[in-house]
Amino acid sequence: MAAIPPKSPSPEEEGLARRLWIKFKRESVFAMYSPFTVCLASGNLKLETFRHYIAQDFHFLKAFAQAYELAEECADDDDAKLSISELRKGVLEELKMHDSFVKEWGTDLAEMATVNSATVKYTEFLLSTASGKVEGVKGPGKLATPFEKTKVAAYTLGAMSPCMRLYAFLGKEFHALLNANEGNHPYKKWIDNYSSESFQASALQNEDLLDKLSVSLTGEELDIIEKLYHQAMKLEVEFFCAQPLAQPTVVPLIKGHNPAGDRLIIFSDFDLTCTIVDSSAILAEIAIVTAPKSDQNQPENQLGRMSSGELRNTWGLLSKQYTEEYEQCIESFMPSEKVENFNYETLHKALEQLSHFEKRANSRVIESGVLKGINLEDIKKAGERLSLQDGCTTFFQKVVKNENLNANVHVLSYCWCGDLIRASFSSAGLNALNVHANEFSFKESISTGEIIEKVESPIDKVQAFNNTLEKYGTDRKNLSVYIGDSVGDLLCLLEADIGIVIGSSSSLRRVGSQFGVTFIPLYPGLVKKQKEYTEGSSSNWKEKSGILYTVSSWAEVHAFILGW
Repeated sequence: MAAIPPKSPSPEEEGLARRLWIKFKRESVFAMYSPFTVCLASGNLKLETFRHYIAQDFHFLKAFAQAYELAEECADDDDAKLSISELRKGVLEELKMHDSFVKEWGTDLAEMATVNSATVKYTEFLLSTASGKVEGVKGPGKLATPFEKTKVAAYTLGAMSPCMRLYAFLGKEFHALLNANEGNHPYKKWIDNYSSESFQASALQNEDLLDKLSVSLTGEELDIIEKLYHQAMKLEVEFFCAQPLAQPTVVPLIKGHNPAGDRLIIFSDFDLTCTIVDSSAILAEIAIVTAPKSDQNQPENQLGRMSSGELRNTWGLLSKQYTEEYEQCIESFMPSEKVENFNYETLHKALEQLSHFEKRANSRVIESGVLKGINLEDIKKAGERLSLQDGCTTFFQKVVKNENLNANVHVLSYCWCGDLIRASFSSAGLNALNVHANEFSFKESISTGEIIEKVESPIDKVQAFNNTLEKYGTDRKNLSVYIGDSVGDLLCLLEADIGIVIGSSSSLRRVGSQFGVTFIPLYPGLVKKQKEYTEGSSSNWKEKSGILYTVSSWAEVHAFILGW
């Protein structure tokens, strides 16, 4: 009998520090994708910029050490005091590393650069927190009880923990990108330090201490720690973004975008790219919930509908048949051996079979009558309540509201009902998105059960993609980005200048890989491009290259295209 794997802790079982890191992971993505950190990871960051960063970090680390000193004074537990003292010694070791850089350069840290506003803002925040200057908290001189002092120590650790965890995270990410033969990476000492076991242990020690100090705090006090943690994460991103760069960078994408002469066209799939649940399941639920019970008489003027029980059974059968036949269809056109060299035309021809399958499946749905009798208002209400992927609407809002960007957004979807898509985005004020999808046929706001077929298959999708690009013409330089998650998006992803796969669809990767498509995690791909990126060169995004970039969240898409 196989051993039972250990159960992963639930969010409630994890400590406070871990929960906050997960909650505010978005900011860590923006820090990692900042131009400064991408250049640092690639090794082509100009030494002048690194010197400036070290000087700023020197001022920051001095404040960090001072904050630990103040936290140690507030802690009333000997073990906590000892832990804080050890963490402070770790910061002093970091300062020694900075000093070693400076000695190599033959200069003095204190004289290297004036402190910039982002550094000042961060250090003032840290020292104010460590001094008890937190909203609703007494000043240090007025802290009457040991518990009140311990509370300030917890707040201080809450403001410091994100920095430690972020640097530990970046160190490991950068170290994983080092080639085995890349012993000459100019910033290897920096990467080795923050990826080292000792620094990783310090970050964990800081988090364990935060968990320990916060055990007896009230919900309101834990909320204060959460706000401090989030503020510190944002200040970290601003700190990285404030480092001056005098070199071309591949991020953010819009940095090389000239609104007067360029046009950015962003395409996105909808189901499971933007949504958490497939829209067909939403429409099925609306139909079932609003259908008459089997013992109810239907109004004479209403289109004949199945009962809710009949609908549920029919939907179940249709769904089961689709899933089984979809897998069979995929297997039917997969090459027996992996294609060595990607060929777009070969893949296009293969996906024509999937297109025939999708159209047949839609015909079965129409013939079944399951879409009959749904009220348009119910569809719109469901769309407004539809949960979208975290960060999706924020990204589109930023694109649409930036009038100087000269960017256009198009949503291409198999969804049976475009009204559902429009309603889901309009609730976030995104009425400007162009939606290309199928539409329900209505009679007096009640669906007839028919679908106005516009985008049913991979071939329809790529046709809509190409037609859209053609309408924009060639009066400007067009740069197209497509974001998708399924096999149905594959042709559009490859036709776009930049194809971004979001999520972890195994069928997409299986089909793509078998036809010679290469999937590269976006961040390592950008670091590699940055290594090759020099003054006057092009970032060289090519359509139909057979290369697709993968991300795990919309935060990565946002950070890459728009930046912080």
